[in-house]
Amino acid sequence: MTLDTIRSDFAFLDDWEDRYRYVIELGRGLPPFPEAYRTHRYKVRGCASQVWLATETERRADGAAMLRFQGDSDAHIVRGLIAILFAIYSGKTADDVLGTDAQAIFAELGLKEHVTPQRSNGFAAMVERIRSDARAMAAPRPEPVRHAASRSLELQRS
Repeated sequence: MTLDTIRSDFAFLDDWEDRYRYVIELGRGLPPFPEAYRTHRYKVRGCASQVWLATETERRADGAAMLRFQGDSDAHIVRGLIAILFAIYSGKTADDVLGTDAQAIFAELGLKEHVTPQRSNGFAAMVERIRSDARAMAAPRPEPVRHAASRSLELQRS
């Protein structure tokens, strides 16, 4: 599911009850979440429901690392919000994730004013988790330390 498809479907649905059902359907379309990820490490803090998110990287042909996500919740509407987040962020580089404002998209879809404050807070917590993972993956890697002994060996080989 793409973000453009979600935007189009939201524009087509006039009634908020229909939009809620649609969000729930999006959540039902999430792939099964591996039981091995239902641990403290993957649990998102700040959500009223139980939410787990796992971030993985995959190399594109040009060598850039794309982020892929897996997630689940014990609440149907939250599973749908997870699906929307994945449509926003999945397949992007860490820098692209950090440059995308999911909260603005959430508001654009009208979700900010139509979900409970607890759900909005949970959405913000999920966004922050994804952005935190992206920041960790985008962080510059330090150059390896080159010890004097290593430089000495390199000079001997020259």
